[in-house]
Amino acid sequence: MADVIRPTDDKARGMARGLMAGARFAALGVLLEGGQPLVTRVAFGLAPQGHPISLISDLAQHTQALRQHPACSLLVGEPGAKGDALTHPRLSLLAEAAFVPRGGPDHDTVAAAYLAHQPKAKLYLQFADFSFVRFTITAAHLNGGFGKAFRLAAADLLPGD
Repeated sequence: MADVIRPTDDKARGMARGLMAGARFAALGVLLEGGQPLVTRVAFGLAPQGHPISLISDLAQHTQALRQHPACSLLVGEPGAKGDALTHPRLSLLAEAAFVPRGGPDHDTVAAAYLAHQPKAKLYLQFADFSFVRFTITAAHLNGGFGKAFRLAAADLLPGD
């Protein structure tokens, strides 16, 4: 069987970047203690450098999982209002999570970028158990619709690369 993955081109890069820029939430996949997978929904934004970010509570099971095992995945892209959900583009990001310390040198910059995209999250910043997590992309898989599959490198997804 021939490889069904198409060569990555500028159109695929643009579609992937557009999915990230337009996403307000994502499905986050983590590994729990003992190796059990967990998928949950998190709010989604982009840091000024283009890396995905989220604001999550220490009380959440996925937060504890990320602290134990930073390797994770994110899925962005929503089905349209009509048609088969599997024909709509979606982007799977493989990433490493790193928490942004409160009071750290880039916390305010990350917060400003996140709140520009998720203004209602301002309330959560007041709670001590919420912190930002930055996802460093290691690879990605773009399904641009039927028969449009691509593998992307991290550099394909960051602005200016």
